[in-house]
Amino acid sequence: MATEVLVPTLGESITEATLGEWLKQPGDKVAADEPIASLETDKVSVEVPSPVAGVMGQHAVAVGDTVQVGAMIATVEVGDGAPAATPAPQPAVTQSPQGSAPAGDQPAPAAGGYGNHGATPIDSDAPAALSPSARRAVLEHGVDPATIKGTGRDGRITKEDVATAASARPAPAPTPTVAPTTPSVAASSGRKEERVRMTRLRQTIAKRLKDAQNTAAMLTTFNDVDMTAVIEARAKYKDLFEKKHGVRLGFMGFFVKAATMALKDIPSVNASIEGDEIVYHDYADISVAVSSPGGLVVPVIRDAQDLSVAGIEKTIGDFGKRAKEGTLKMDEMKGGTFTISNGGVFGSLMSTPIINPPQSAVLGLHRIEDRPVVVNGQVVVRPMMYLALSYDHRLIDGREAVTFLVALKNAIEDPTRILIDL
Repeated sequence: MATEVLVPTLGESITEATLGEWLKQPGDKVAADEPIASLETDKVSVEVPSPVAGVMGQHAVAVGDTVQVGAMIATVEVGDGAPAATPAPQPAVTQSPQGSAPAGDQPAPAAGGYGNHGATPIDSDAPAALSPSARRAVLEHGVDPATIKGTGRDGRITKEDVATAASARPAPAPTPTVAPTTPSVAASSGRKEERVRMTRLRQTIAKRLKDAQNTAAMLTTFNDVDMTAVIEARAKYKDLFEKKHGVRLGFMGFFVKAATMALKDIPSVNASIEGDEIVYHDYADISVAVSSPGGLVVPVIRDAQDLSVAGIEKTIGDFGKRAKEGTLKMDEMKGGTFTISNGGVFGSLMSTPIINPPQSAVLGLHRIEDRPVVVNGQVVVRPMMYLALSYDHRLIDGREAVTFLVALKNAIEDPTRILIDL
């Protein structure tokens, strides 16, 4: 007996998704609640579990198709019996840009434009189903998932497991390269192109960022901050901090806490415009921009004004880990009142970040570098960082933006202010 696999409820106001990849192929054995497909919504990837144990039946939709909530996407044959000998007709074969195989048989390209690039195909008989992030890592590194011991929940293979396995394997002996079946023009000129469908998340990011530019009267103001005091405090207490709280002491904890204090002093930076009204918030829900395999996502630290530096660091660490695994929930990325984006981890010296609507401001952090500055009439070398505040000039005046940055700068340069709420 065949059981239908339906698209689950994806969250408030989300009615459709894109089929990102099939984790199980027709004929594969599946356990109850085992992920069989990955759906891409506007914000996160969602795994679809099998409703019963049995054998994977036919796929009703192809990778890249848009599906509605409640729609049937596949069937599962209950029990251990083999599926019907004659498979259902497949969609027409479509050649990939490289002309190597039917598009429906290709694993989905990794988000951000990473293609297969000759990686070893994923074995459908692998001992544990792979999450989308782990599957992409397998494709990138070209490792056999059957040889990897998973350290995730229920023995599942994580992206880090794949990276560890790839770094531990010996370098392969040189083998003759078989030229792929590509158009003759590309082969003769040596110039190649690859077309990768934009993920639903990337499309949403592009739309929201452009909407922000079209709607808000954006302006960016800058300041710089001497990081000496924070660096010294971190160096002095990082070992004790990690031993007590189980998380590393970073710089983001200081900046988030300092930002909540500055937002309390300058409430318009924490406000938003709804129609012809200004909405002021007496709480600070801080959106923290983190990288995921599918692009930039902004999970929200709820009531950050009430958290300690340790609580903030724990929350950020958890967000970063789950963003890489693709397991962030949609509700965790809604409702922020202010955003902090740290481009410094990638080496950025200065930038003009774009507002995350309906918020009215975003703080950009950048890399720390030694620069000569004048202190008490003396030229000294100090670890300096540029701060950038992009804001909606319809709501926030220049004076308020500058006052906010100065308050933030004072708290970071003298972290004692954070302790005594000054």
